[in-house]
Parts: sequence; C-alpha cells; structure tokens
Amino acid sequence: MSILIIEAFYGGSHKQLVDLLQEELEDCVLYTLPAKKWHWRARTSALYFSQNIPISEHYRLLFASSVLNLTELAALRPDLGKLKKILYFHENQLVYPVKKCQERDFQYGYNQILSCLVADVVVFNSVFNMESFLTSIGKFVKLIPDHRPKDLESIIRPKCQVVYFPIRFPDVSRFMPKHKNVHLQKMLSLKGNDSAAPSIALPAQQEQRSSEDLRKDFDLDSGPCDATRQENLGSSLMQESYLKMCNSSDHLSSHHGENKQNPCDILSGVDQQRPLHIVWPHRWLEAVYCGCYPLCPKDLVYPEIFPAEYLYSTPEQLSKRLQNFCKRPDIIRKHLYKGEMAPFSWAALHGKFRSLLTTEPREDL
Repeated sequence: MSILIIEAFYGGSHKQLVDLLQEELEDCVLYTLPAKKWHWRARTSALYFSQNIPISEHYRLLFASSVLNLTELAALRPDLGKLKKILYFHENQLVYPVKKCQERDFQYGYNQILSCLVADVVVFNSVFNMESFLTSIGKFVKLIPDHRPKDLESIIRPKCQVVYFPIRFPDVSRFMPKHKNVHLQKMLSLKGNDSAAPSIALPAQQEQRSSEDLRKDFDLDSGPCDATRQENLGSSLMQESYLKMCNSSDHLSSHHGENKQNPCDILSGVDQQRPLHIVWPHRWLEAVYCGCYPLCPKDLVYPEIFPAEYLYSTPEQLSKRLQNFCKRPDIIRKHLYKGEMAPFSWAALHGKFRSLLTTEPREDL
C-alpha cells in the first residue's frame, strides 16, 4: 500500500471523503478513530496512531485531515515524517464560530498552524476556508504574550491549494420532477445523476459540503466539528417524507388501475398550492441537487458557490423573499437552478485527487 490515509474523526464529511478515496484510488490503506470526543481526537490521536500504524517500507504518501496533529505524528514516527504529507482542511480552528473570543481554545488553531508547517501540501475545501485561515494567522499569533513567531502566512501560503469536496451524487431520478430532472442532467453532463423534492433550502451556521447517505444522520459529540451532527438531517427528512408520499400515490394509482405516471410530476406540476417545504441542510451541493432552491447569506463560503440571485444581505431581505415564495410556491417548483454543480462532482474532481495523491518514490526512503 503506497498511500497511507489517516482520519482521526471518522464520521460525517470526514468519513465520506476518505471512504471515497480508498474506494476509487489504488494502493490505499486507511487508519481511523471513531467520530466522537472531537477535542480529545485533536489532542491525542497522533500518539495513538504512532503506536498503532505498523511500520512499512511501502508507504510513499500520507493523507490526513487537519484534526490530526501532523507535527506530533511526524516527530513520534520519523518513518512517516519522511513521506510526502498532504493535509486536508474541512474547517479551520482560527475562525470557527465560538460564542466569545475568550472561549476559543488556542491550542487547536496552533496545532493546525504547526501541521501546515510540517505538511508538504495543504488542501482546503474552498477559497473561503483557505483565505480565512491564512489571513487570520497574523492576528492569531498575537495572542502569544511575547517571542512571537514571524512570517507564518508567507511560509504556509505557497503550500496551499483549493480542491473542492467531491460528491458522488446518488441516482434518485424517479423522485425528481421531469423538468428538473432533464435540467440536472444537462448541468452535470452525466447520465443517471438526478434527485428529489422541491423545497427551499436555508443555511445552517457553517458551511459543510457533502453527504454520506441521504438517509443517515450521525450521533456525534458537540465540538468544533459539530456541524457534522445533523449535516444530512434536513435533506434526509425531506426526502423520507417525499418518498413516502410518492410511493403512497403510486400505490393508489396502480390499485385503482389508473394510468401510471410519476406521482412527483403530478404533485409538482398540478397542485401548485401545496405548502412550501423549508429545510435547513448542512449539505448544500446535495440539497440543490435534490431540487431545493437555495437561500443563503451573502457571507462565508456561499458567494463562492451560489449565484447572486440566491443570496440575501439582511434578515429583512430573507423574510421578504420567504413571504413571496410562500404565497407563490409554484415559483420554486418551476425554477431551474442557474448555478453550477458539475465542478463539485467526483467525476470532475477525481483527476485532481489522483494527481494530488500520486508521488514518485523519494530517494531517502
């Protein structure tokens, strides 16, 4: 196995990414810790992995998320420290929301900075994530009382790049209204990538990018990665309800010997006065794929992903748009999404990940 993948928080988007890489790439071996006790994973996982990853002369590359203290692992296991080390940021601890600044634990952000200094390549899941981290380093190190390190941003920045989180979209085309189904296939330029129910999607507190399974949700401890707790809950509940409604309608049609037709097309095309469903997903690129109309703040990562017409600047703007949509739900049901989805698909991103995780054997190995 030439690629060593380490995930100290094996759940949610973290799990989805490393599972996908292991399935799609050759010569990978994966070592993980369960997705609970996030704070302790960040503090102690390096020591655990140093004792539990067997020594092997076949490793050529190490891929890990920023939960792992890469600096500690490299020091404890010099054989792993020699590998090409790639660090992937799902989120960063320099700007992750806390109620009060004094509640931010300095050590978590400091560990991520040290890990970046040790890594050969630092990968972020968005430009926003990368820039918010890099531009916060200077202010962050000023919290050190004296003898502060210098020029850390300029040292780390050349190592950094953005590779969006890859989504392997499921095929749920039988639940998608026909007009959205056809539009979605055109956008993805892929056969068999379609999905679910017309709704409005409203933002959760922090951006997270991908779902492991639309029918799963995770029982995780609260903490800096708590956004993974209900990342699929909004979408899964929406799809579960819609699925039951469609199946029920289909059953009634066949029972009475009526002409079979996609019940979701009937509901979306004829009954335009049904109440509008509003969901708060953590998984946007899936929510829109499933037919949702996104309404997002003009802040954080959202302007990077969604066209301006889907963004609002003030709570008053959000309220006004919601009122209009609730009065005319047919506007949402007929709407065809004007943004892009293909750049976030595994089909579009697999080449970048293959290139990232390909390395020539080093002479000192």
